[in-house]
Amino acid sequence: MKYRQLGSSGEMIPCMMLGTATFAGSTELFRKWGQTQVFEAKELIKLSIDSGFNAFDTADCYSLGDAEIVLGEALKDYKRSEYFISTKTGMWMSDNPNDIGTSRAKIVRSVEASLKRLQIDYIDLYHLHCYDAKTPHIEALSALNELVKAGKIRYFGVSNYSAWHLMKMLSVADKYNLLRPSVHQAYYSLAAREFENELMPLGVEEGVGTLVWSPLSGSMLSGKITRTKRDVEGSRLSTDGAWDVDMEKLYDITDVLESISRDTGHSIAQISLAWVLSRPSVSSLVIGARNTMQLDANLKAASITLDSKHIEALDKASQTKLPYPYWHQRATVDSRDPYPVKRY
Repeated sequence: MKYRQLGSSGEMIPCMMLGTATFAGSTELFRKWGQTQVFEAKELIKLSIDSGFNAFDTADCYSLGDAEIVLGEALKDYKRSEYFISTKTGMWMSDNPNDIGTSRAKIVRSVEASLKRLQIDYIDLYHLHCYDAKTPHIEALSALNELVKAGKIRYFGVSNYSAWHLMKMLSVADKYNLLRPSVHQAYYSLAAREFENELMPLGVEEGVGTLVWSPLSGSMLSGKITRTKRDVEGSRLSTDGAWDVDMEKLYDITDVLESISRDTGHSIAQISLAWVLSRPSVSSLVIGARNTMQLDANLKAASITLDSKHIEALDKASQTKLPYPYWHQRATVDSRDPYPVKRY
């Protein structure tokens, strides 16, 4: 089992953790993703923990709290020290205008509610699920720091922030001598490499780790879709449709994935996950699964080390056109401002 540092904190976490957006499925949106109930969740959790992956990611907005309830019930047979929980707040939870965002009151109220639903007395990692322009960084940071001191949360991070949002929060934390966010939970995959433009260099420079959500781009890189195949029955793609992905570019990527799969014997999904694990700043991947067979196969990606020639082939196939000012920087001062990953 491979453990990685949680950003610049002293905590070590598994390089993959089970996501729970498929748990409960009691709202219209999340019903499309899955309806995993307690019995099925227990099977997934047992397999995960038995395989050495004892970390679980959830959020208060997943099925409006019901996913946390299912996760809490499914973990009741384990000692609290045997697992790591990451959860989040910030998305809409009701029609109440104060039930969204990251105000002090919202954060404190949400932490208490999550603790109750999860049936635990502390949260290992707590995220602000989205950027809230109406709440000053100092307000959110002060609340999170107080919750750490109170023992309600151990570490905290953010999710879906732009680079300037995150950098501003870091600078405010430094200015007022407050704890910084340890991690940023972000979308990153072979089919979505925008993360590399600013968020990855920022993470490397500032010691902010990355928890990657949807490293398979919502099943787009699971092997269900290739240039000659579209097998989406029973997957999220059958209900969500294609994500914001350039399909022709996706086919270029899956062509290379199929070739590497033939060379190595690893599945397309495993190779896609192993590629993300090879990238700088990545602390852990949040992976979803509807059944134990799928989960077991995906967890095996943690033990795969791709050859440099395979990484280069995937890098080239998935490289997208750089937006300004990155193409200008590459053309003028690339040697003085190198990226954490090679650009082609």
